[in-house]
Amino acid sequence: MNYLDTAVHAARQAGALIREKATSAKRVKTKSSAHDLVTEVDQASEEIIREIIWDHHPEHGILGEEGVQPGVEASKTALEEHRSKEYLWIVDPIDGTTNFVHGFPFFCVSIALAEREDVIVGVIYDPLRDELFTAEKGKGAYLNGEPIRVSGESHLEEALLASGIPADARGIRMRNVEGILHLAPRCRNVRTAGSAALHLASVAAGRLSGFWELELNAWDLAAGSLLVQEAGGRVTDTVGRPYDIGVRHILATNGRIHDDVLHGLKEAGVTGFEQS
Repeated sequence: MNYLDTAVHAARQAGALIREKATSAKRVKTKSSAHDLVTEVDQASEEIIREIIWDHHPEHGILGEEGVQPGVEASKTALEEHRSKEYLWIVDPIDGTTNFVHGFPFFCVSIALAEREDVIVGVIYDPLRDELFTAEKGKGAYLNGEPIRVSGESHLEEALLASGIPADARGIRMRNVEGILHLAPRCRNVRTAGSAALHLASVAAGRLSGFWELELNAWDLAAGSLLVQEAGGRVTDTVGRPYDIGVRHILATNGRIHDDVLHGLKEAGVTGFEQS
């Protein structure tokens, strides 16, 4: 089984479990804060994904959210411990767990494969809509097998942006909200639906003009970053440096409005690097 097929199979199998459990009661635990949740379904979904990957590629490494201790420093340490592997799968078994817990239908499975730290496969699966976003480096981006492209807006005032309300690490939640307040009057509108991976997939599909958020993890971003780039968009950190798997403050756009959003974040002093 090739790498993309492995990722698709794992995403669909995990997605079937998530869909089955979406309307049932969940055993919910908090991780780093009351904003940072996990359920038994997250853990079972990751186990499904790990088993499928190791069945086909037993020599590969896996960095999965549920295998990492809570908190920013633990996430950074886990990535540093894994990033030297030749092949590293980067997995979020449910991106949008808070939505999943509350029954808000915006969550997904996110699976990426990095070869020597370079993301070469990305799959995001929305199990409720049965939407499968896929990308391989150099081969374009697809939704349910059909090619997708980023949107065509070239002016910020025409743009529909998205952001998030991150877990409150080092006061970063309010910093991100300040960015929303600064950019909202300058663009068509801003959405905050609660899944970074699906927001990135939406940028790739042309449904959003751009997405930014502070203090995210590799498993939130790896698959979606490849989708956006393969769909013709641009992905950097929030000061404009090229994306790599260590980026935590992300900006992904159709490319045309990228510099305007970068300028807006800098102008508002909310790139996230002010507190680093």
